[in-house]
Amino acid sequence: MNLLVTANHAPFIEGGAEAHLAGLVAALRAHGHRVETLRLPFTFEPPAAIERLMAFAAGLDLTAPNGQRIHRLISLQFPGYGITHPHHIVWLMHQHRAVYELYPPNPSPELERLRTAIHAYDTTALARVHARFANSRRVAQRLRHYNGLDAEPLYHPPPHAHAFYTAPAESYVYAPSRLERLKRQDLLIEALRHVRAPVALLLSGDGGQAPYYQSLIERHGLQHRVRLLGRVDERLKRTLYAHALAVAFVPFDEDLGYVTLEAMLAAKPLLTCTDSGGPLEFVLPGETGFVCPPEPQLLAERIDWLYAHRREAAAMGRAARAHWESLGITWTRVIDRLLSA
Repeated sequence: MNLLVTANHAPFIEGGAEAHLAGLVAALRAHGHRVETLRLPFTFEPPAAIERLMAFAAGLDLTAPNGQRIHRLISLQFPGYGITHPHHIVWLMHQHRAVYELYPPNPSPELERLRTAIHAYDTTALARVHARFANSRRVAQRLRHYNGLDAEPLYHPPPHAHAFYTAPAESYVYAPSRLERLKRQDLLIEALRHVRAPVALLLSGDGGQAPYYQSLIERHGLQHRVRLLGRVDERLKRTLYAHALAVAFVPFDEDLGYVTLEAMLAAKPLLTCTDSGGPLEFVLPGETGFVCPPEPQLLAERIDWLYAHRREAAAMGRAARAHWESLGITWTRVIDRLLSA
């Protein structure tokens, strides 16, 4: 089949969305389909730019551009799901979060208008597509809550899933992710102030909050215990997973979170929070990891427990890997479900 996949493009910003898109396109091609991508240039500001992109997407008909038949249109992000196609499948990563669960308590008049416009756009566009999927239960819950629409959760494996492995644990907790406020690495840095065990915190990834996090480390005199590694390549990342005592991922209301899946693949227990969203769909509390309130002292208590009970921590990691295997998350399953809709 001729398949077209739509997603956004924000220059020099890389993360889970880019990996999701690349994985989907590669899997579709591996299953014998002709695939092209349409990337819509997206900027978060000003609101008028977002409105123009919405109008562009809503006015675009990709039924048969230039006489070329597209058998399926698969859209991953706002506002691409407003494009017209008779067999339009949406696999939703998330909506425009600034006007949904991240809507501020005192919005500007511009943001209020944008919120009204996007809610109307989303409800109309997503109601008329041929099929709706979400990349997690949390994303599906938001869609039901805000727009009154259902979507089927459909999980996919992280990049290089086959290459993860486990090795004897060393005395550090690993926390890979973009350095931004929603990922809340500051919670982990603050937690290390209260950790009594000789455990270090290794953070990998880049992002706009790196200077702030470095200043926080220095303010608390934690340079000997907390390290910002910056961006690391995939091989080193897998090595850091393999030798970790545990993996920490404590974002606020994450959509899915590859870190959770990667920790399971590396047979490591995961430490996350009660308000972290997507990770809660995978962690079995007390069996494959811990879920606790987003408070540094409580996180520190869990880290101390993991160090004091390293044999039990390793067993939790093995249980996490077994749980991953039981879920049957594969690209073949994803492609079969998307294209059978």
